[in-house]
Amino acid sequence: MTASRALHARSLADPEGFWAEQARRIDWETPFEQVLDDSRAPFTRWFVGGRTNLCHNAVDRHLAERAGQTALIHVSTETGERRRYTYAELHDEVNRMAAILQAFGVAKGDRVLIYLPMIPEAAFAMLACARIGAIHSVVFGGFASVSLAARIDDAQPRVVISADAGSRAGKVVPYKPLLDEALRLASHQPERVLLVDRGLAAMARTPGRDEDYAAWRGHVGAARVPCAWLESSEPSYVLYTSGTTGKPKGVQRDTGGYAVALATSMEYIFCGKPGDTMFTCSDIGWVVGHSYIIYAPLLAGLATLMYEGTPVRPDGGILWQLVQEYKVNLMFTAPTAIRVLKKQDPAWLKRYDLSSLRLLFLAGEPLDEPTADWIQQGIGKPVVDNYWQTETGWPIIAIQRGIEPLPAKLGSPGVPAYGYDLKIVDESTGEVCAPGQKGVVAIDGPLPPGCMSTIWGDDERFVKTYWSSVPNRRCYSTFDWGVQDEDGYVFILGRTDDVINVAGHRLGTREIEESLSSHAGVAEVAVVGVQDALKGQVALGVCVARDPARVADAPGRQAFETELMKTVEQQLGAVAKPARVVFVNVLPKTRSGKLLRRAIQAVAEGRATGDLTTIEDPVALEMLQDALKA
Repeated sequence: MTASRALHARSLADPEGFWAEQARRIDWETPFEQVLDDSRAPFTRWFVGGRTNLCHNAVDRHLAERAGQTALIHVSTETGERRRYTYAELHDEVNRMAAILQAFGVAKGDRVLIYLPMIPEAAFAMLACARIGAIHSVVFGGFASVSLAARIDDAQPRVVISADAGSRAGKVVPYKPLLDEALRLASHQPERVLLVDRGLAAMARTPGRDEDYAAWRGHVGAARVPCAWLESSEPSYVLYTSGTTGKPKGVQRDTGGYAVALATSMEYIFCGKPGDTMFTCSDIGWVVGHSYIIYAPLLAGLATLMYEGTPVRPDGGILWQLVQEYKVNLMFTAPTAIRVLKKQDPAWLKRYDLSSLRLLFLAGEPLDEPTADWIQQGIGKPVVDNYWQTETGWPIIAIQRGIEPLPAKLGSPGVPAYGYDLKIVDESTGEVCAPGQKGVVAIDGPLPPGCMSTIWGDDERFVKTYWSSVPNRRCYSTFDWGVQDEDGYVFILGRTDDVINVAGHRLGTREIEESLSSHAGVAEVAVVGVQDALKGQVALGVCVARDPARVADAPGRQAFETELMKTVEQQLGAVAKPARVVFVNVLPKTRSGKLLRRAIQAVAEGRATGDLTTIEDPVALEMLQDALKA
């Protein structure tokens, strides 16, 4: 038996012994009394009775040995700004932010919503919340007012932290007007709004509510705020993820289990050592940013590089220039970023000294063979795939090079990671599938430490959504199809539900449908995910117009498509805009009125539609083909 298989087997046979050992990687103010409590499954509790603090483990405990070591590097190619913080300086800034939040009345269990670009203050805010026991909820800066308002109403934050603006590809994106509109739409109103003024855009301020970060930072001075010690299962943060309905799901994460899981993954999966530098090209609005920009690198004593910019600005070599300049050892990005770079001059890959770089990790969407081959040959470094979800917080499937360097199989992110009792199961019976047989990727309970503990404020939805879809089996469904080969390698085949993966961003097609349907000119709509060479998947909207004359000619269709795109952008943000909206007279449906989404997707991708004996009007698919050609 290989080392990784042996470790995986032990983690399942003796989870309490295995995770008790891993728990030594962090500090506990009060030792835990019980490693695992699964008596209220699926509401699993890890390290019961133990008290710890994420901020202490990420910052304070390193001061004795590495106060002068770099902890946080910030680079913005949008503004030209570069900042570097040692662990001691990061400790100072986090204490200042914590003191400001306490001055605003924020206490343990209160929520703080963070709506910030990729700037150091975002890291300070997350860590400051963890320090005082507040629950942070980070919302991606590209989200529009309607989506932001929904998250404000669900989390009910006492304070919102935002900025005047962000910047993307040289274009300033004002945040404050989006936030003000969200607060106008929201039922819940925060007591204070703390604003970081970057000098990028003018912003109106509401007296008595809106506060200036720079002024308060000066006011609190060299404040020192003690860490609030939380019981291991108390929530650390809520992060919203798209669902199959319009209402977002607030993934609730615990404290102790998350800290242990991330610290362990830094050795076993990401091969990080204290003093290394990790460059994760993501955003704090996504789970990758939470886990592998902020918490995991700092828990393990690394420096983390936080980047505001794109992979091609000012040129196609900027990421490699940063690797050379900051002697990056570990890099983590999405396959989409590599596909973008693939369109650039390949000479960029050879221009910079990448000798410090040991491993390039790719995740967030399926990694195709041409992309993996191109980048691995181009930089001459191992490329390591992995697969996980917002809900799990750390990889489910990976090549765990920190245990042993198993050979990679192109098309597979690897084998199940320690702690995950992964099965490929039949969606109708719950029976485990034979090797090579397609089924649902599921995890038999209990989930390992670090995974979601529930949906914020909705335990019933947590059970119904994740633990009730596979018959005859108590298991967590990933809602992904997959197959597992004879060697244990898992291959992910796509979603079983209506969530699509656009450049590593999970988007609910139903949310986009609801947005398009809100336009008065739309009678019916279907949104499906379609394969795309660059982004993995893109959203395609297929609409029936209330007034057919409006889309009778090309100029009319183009004008209406532009209107609908703008509607989605205003309600859900630019990231959710469909790649195309096409118009038909009738949508393909069964005789019982069910939309044939898979048939729509097949037509859009140029594939055979399969058996369509239940279709009500076969001409509908011909209309769709004509619309796509047009």
